[in-house]
Amino acid sequence: MKRVALVAGHFTPGNLASVHRARLWARHLGEFGWEPTIVTTHYRHYEEPPDWDLDALVARDLRVIRTRALPLGPVRLIGDIGLRALPFHHRALARLARQGEMDFLHITIPSNYAALLGRLIHGRYGVPYGIDYIDPWVGEWPGTDVRFSRMWASAQLARRLEPWAVRDAALITGVAPLYYEDVLARNPHLRTQAVTAAMPYGGSALDFSMVEAQNRPTTLFDATDGNVHIVYAGAMLPRAYAVLERLFEAVRLARSRYPELAARLRMHFVGTGKSPTDPHGHNVLPYVERFGLGQVVFEHPARVPYVDVLNHLRQSSGVLVLGSTERHYTPSKAFQAVLSRKPVFAVLHDASTAAAFLRDAHAGTVTTFDEGRLPPVEALADALEVFVLRPDYAPDRVNWAVCEAHSARASAKALAAALDEVLARRR
Repeated sequence: MKRVALVAGHFTPGNLASVHRARLWARHLGEFGWEPTIVTTHYRHYEEPPDWDLDALVARDLRVIRTRALPLGPVRLIGDIGLRALPFHHRALARLARQGEMDFLHITIPSNYAALLGRLIHGRYGVPYGIDYIDPWVGEWPGTDVRFSRMWASAQLARRLEPWAVRDAALITGVAPLYYEDVLARNPHLRTQAVTAAMPYGGSALDFSMVEAQNRPTTLFDATDGNVHIVYAGAMLPRAYAVLERLFEAVRLARSRYPELAARLRMHFVGTGKSPTDPHGHNVLPYVERFGLGQVVFEHPARVPYVDVLNHLRQSSGVLVLGSTERHYTPSKAFQAVLSRKPVFAVLHDASTAAAFLRDAHAGTVTTFDEGRLPPVEALADALEVFVLRPDYAPDRVNWAVCEAHSARASAKALAAALDEVLARRR
């Protein structure tokens, strides 16, 4: 059994989306010849409250090394968990390398600063390393064009640190190819030096099985009230608001055209706020008020525990998957949505791999858009009317073979194959 150390700034019982990358890989890597060790930060250093239900989804025999981190206070100068934990993660990884307990080091980013660990460990101990792009490290986002702002400074630092971090990388992976194609363009030596592999987060039916066995009630809506409850769960990306506006335009039009839809439709945005712990940090509510949808759209801005999210998806009438105007963005929640066994209503960039996946799986309604052209409001309103009032969905018609190809197990298998290729090249 070969051994891989997976660096994850947050791990269970942390309640951030990035937690699931290492968690789901670790569940299945052993099937494909790789024994994982998680190197993470102790949960007492997290800013978010722990989710102990999520911790119960981790295999008891998984080796998890939890390190210290620099404190947040009394004045919060550094919040990034990867930067606060960097020296302590380095110490833990160096110990694994010295003791011969690590054949490969793979680092999930964000936190982007954790990527520096790969070259540091490789340079001292010769352990090959890779970087997994859950999100791009370098790019242009709202605020990066404001000189001397915090976002601008972060972007400038990223452009300097990424080339240093990836210089000796043996593996570059990402949620989809577009997540790392720009990395290869900026660092062309990687095209011949590094193995590349793309694999989605995937989903795990085991997670939903545990939720179903618990038979929890819903707390955000009454699933038995006869209304059509559509749930969006997850953060709002900076470049998803144009898509959100177009969706709300369509909801407003559909409500005026179809009285039954107006009476029954309820949309819930969960965990979309400015902060995971702020129940008043609304991001969606201002758009709800602008479009006059206060009776149909509701925002629950604070992050909801993962198991509760799955429970609400499972008891919803449908799941909303909202994309971004960024071509690379592939929402991890697409696979989670299909596993809920509820119809999916998706509005996605046509370059998103999630769009093809949802269509191939026959999992619901998929509307796509391309550069500079969002879906027509009328077409989106009509699609919404069919989805709400005349749904054509049954779990037994879903192409579960397609879903298995995008599962967490398939993702772990792809990672293991890439790791094997790295070692074969080195030999």
